[in-house]
Amino acid sequence: MIDTVIFDLDGTLLDTLEDLADSTNYALSCFDLPPRSIEEIRQFVGNGVDLLIKRAVDGALSADMEEKCLTTFKQYYSEHMYNKTKPYHGIMDVVRTLTERNYHIGIVSNKFDSAVKELNRIYFEEMFPVAIGASEKVKKKPAPDSVLEALRQLDTKKEHALYIGDSEVDVMTAENSGLSFVGVTWGFRDKELLRTVGAECIIHRPEQLLDILK
Repeated sequence: MIDTVIFDLDGTLLDTLEDLADSTNYALSCFDLPPRSIEEIRQFVGNGVDLLIKRAVDGALSADMEEKCLTTFKQYYSEHMYNKTKPYHGIMDVVRTLTERNYHIGIVSNKFDSAVKELNRIYFEEMFPVAIGASEKVKKKPAPDSVLEALRQLDTKKEHALYIGDSEVDVMTAENSGLSFVGVTWGFRDKELLRTVGAECIIHRPEQLLDILK
């Protein structure tokens, strides 16, 4: 029986794309680099902000300057990550319903940990008792470590858990963690890509998750 649902954050729970793009382009501008389009940023996200900036910089800076660009991004994003970010339509109702039905719920993201916890606080009023982001303490997705840590903190087992995500990273994370996977198409990737990387169960609206759990 499924009693636990672990969610990816960006592209699954929250539409963060515009704030990520604005923060990336601010950081690039500080180093006299040209801006990136929304569609480019959409393809760059998923593996954490380190790789987001590396992909956006695309070798135009030395390693030292690229690290400074990343620091600039983090500082700016921490102050501006609420400007345009919002939960996807229907997500709040689904999260409330899962809570009312006593499901264990958690967030696992490759976004840096302090931002994940802050977004959980601001947008979900900490309805998610566990929210884990990237840190030196745990390997990033698609390594299983963060998902397994979330299950440990929720005191539940992988056999009873679903992992919900929107990207190829999430498909691999679920597989590496031994969890069943549900892909979503309202995020940063499309149905065709999810199918290509092995997602068998795909939904197009948040409320469909509740039908699956029945």
